[in-house]
Amino acid sequence: MTDNEKKLIQARHRLEEAQARDRVKQRKARTRRLIQEGAVLEKALPQTVNMELNELETYLQRLTN
Repeated sequence: MTDNEKKLIQARHRLEEAQARDRVKQRKARTRRLIQEGAVLEKALPQTVNMELNELETYLQRLTN
């Protein structure tokens, strides 16, 4: 294996690692956003706290129609 091949493999691995870090960062940002939005929903509509997910979806759809 030549030095150029090694450098190419290392560069590819660095790119893959950077992409993996970005995916983790995006996933954590989405999780944080969903938690915050859920907290706002519960604060604004406290009656939704004890609803099952499908009940909540139906309730919200009725509100928007």
